[in-house]
Amino acid sequence: MTDQPPAAIASDDHAFAVWAAERAGARLLQVRTEGLEGKALKDAGDAAAQETLAALLAEHRPGDAVLSEEASDDRARLEADRVWIIDPLDGTREFSEPPRDDWAVHVALWEKGDLVAGAVAQPALGEIYNTGTPSVVPPRSSDRPRIAVSRTRPPAFVEALAAEIDAELVPMGSAGVKVMSVVRDVADAYVHAGGQYQWDNAAPVAVARAAGLHCSRVDGSPLVYNEADTSLPDLVVCRPELAEEILDFVRRHGTD
Repeated sequence: MTDQPPAAIASDDHAFAVWAAERAGARLLQVRTEGLEGKALKDAGDAAAQETLAALLAEHRPGDAVLSEEASDDRARLEADRVWIIDPLDGTREFSEPPRDDWAVHVALWEKGDLVAGAVAQPALGEIYNTGTPSVVPPRSSDRPRIAVSRTRPPAFVEALAAEIDAELVPMGSAGVKVMSVVRDVADAYVHAGGQYQWDNAAPVAVARAAGLHCSRVDGSPLVYNEADTSLPDLVVCRPELAEEILDFVRRHGTD
């Protein structure tokens, strides 16, 4: 963890997002060593990461609004030009099951209508994916498409999609990890419907867009952030060559 902020964060939102995600991730790794288990570990992780990010934003971006999973929704954000959308600990369940590494920290900036910066840290892997130095998605290493899904509750329509396009389902934890799996060539698509919120996917989508991946709602419409309703229940993130096939399946079959 960097104790002092890099000089660039004063003027570079990409650098700030990376640094803030790094700091929160380091704090979470520390919490994991404190002997807690189960719900106590989950609660301590959520609280510690929120406290870390809230303090950094208050000190270094005091004029900006914040939307966080772990804080009450300040509706003043709806009139703000700049809103940080954060998920201090995405994948709390996985975080509470050491040594699992499929959990993440999300830090994104929305400005005047769209996402403009973001970072997704996977602290247990020592990795931070970000918009300042966009990832280069490796060439696809699998003959069959791979679709990232929840390890506990994969949607039935995604199973049907996989059967139609002869895809393999790859179970894993947090939403951010699933999106980053496409960036990393661990999966080729992440298709979800049935419930998420803006903080679940803002930073991952910012990073995935910067890497050149397709990102949309399951009906093909744009993902829109800093809306009054924090629900953003569905998305598709995939290699561009798979987008039309996936969206066509949803058009024909829906997500029920």
